Amino acid sequence: MGYTYGSDVRDRAIILETLVHLNEKAKAFELVKEISTSLSNSSYWMSTQTIAYSLKAIGMFVATEKRGELKFEYNYGGKTINASSDLPLSQIPLVIPGAQKAPIKIKNESKGSLFVRVISTGTPARGEEQDSENNLALSITYTDTKGNTINPATLTQGTEFLANVTVKNPGIRGMYQNLALTQIFPSGWEINNLRLTDDENTVKADRGDYQDIRDDRVYTYFGLSAGTSRTFTTILTAGYAGTYYLPSVSCEAMYDNTVYARKKGQVVQVTKPVGVQ
Repeated sequence: MGYTYGSDVRDRAIILETLVHLNEKAKAFELVKEISTSLSNSSYWMSTQTIAYSLKAIGMFVATEKRGELKFEYNYGGKTINASSDLPLSQIPLVIPGAQKAPIKIKNESKGSLFVRVISTGTPARGEEQDSENNLALSITYTDTKGNTINPATLTQGTEFLANVTVKNPGIRGMYQNLALTQIFPSGWEINNLRLTDDENTVKADRGDYQDIRDDRVYTYFGLSAGTSRTFTTILTAGYAGTYYLPSVSCEAMYDNTVYARKKGQVVQVTKPVGVQ
């Protein structure tokens, strides 16, 4: 529990050094950016141990790269375009017409490694979302009030059940802060907001550092230590008969778009009890 010469930044430098040895350049590059940000922060004090290990690890990463003109070829929309730049960064805007598929093929013609990042904006069509995760793991289970697993695709009207979302930090990037979990529920399901009946303390549940419960959604904000997980439970009732759409569930770091996980949505039904017209 006493003072040591270690620090979170030095730990990242050790991980970076390991990733360089494993030739995991893409993962290593993310850590290079994090460590460089810390080194550039004049208000953040570092011990000589931290500075030395950070520079040593970054030096190893840089030593694997060859310098020269940034040069590449990309094929988009059936056209092949040659691009080059004397700068270390090149940004090219691409327009995708409507909902058409537009594959991108990139060929590196530089002497060193080329790190490519595709930034896309838009809203997925209903049912077209895909499960995806990066530096974060997310799983969802639905259970009845006794803890038995149920399928949310078809529920009988009046059924009370629980949505359990578990978010796990794999541990490679250290502790995460300012994670935001977004859960939007079908209009046929009702959120049982125990705050309204002053029964919140009757159910043991992790509510994060802050939780915003609205009519059709729950926003949960929290931090997550390396290698740990947290499970958030929402009590629901299948209130209205009909067919609805359950949107995707997502969790992401609010200030780091390389940390995220999401599960795709699905169509759900609420059926009337047997004998009820």
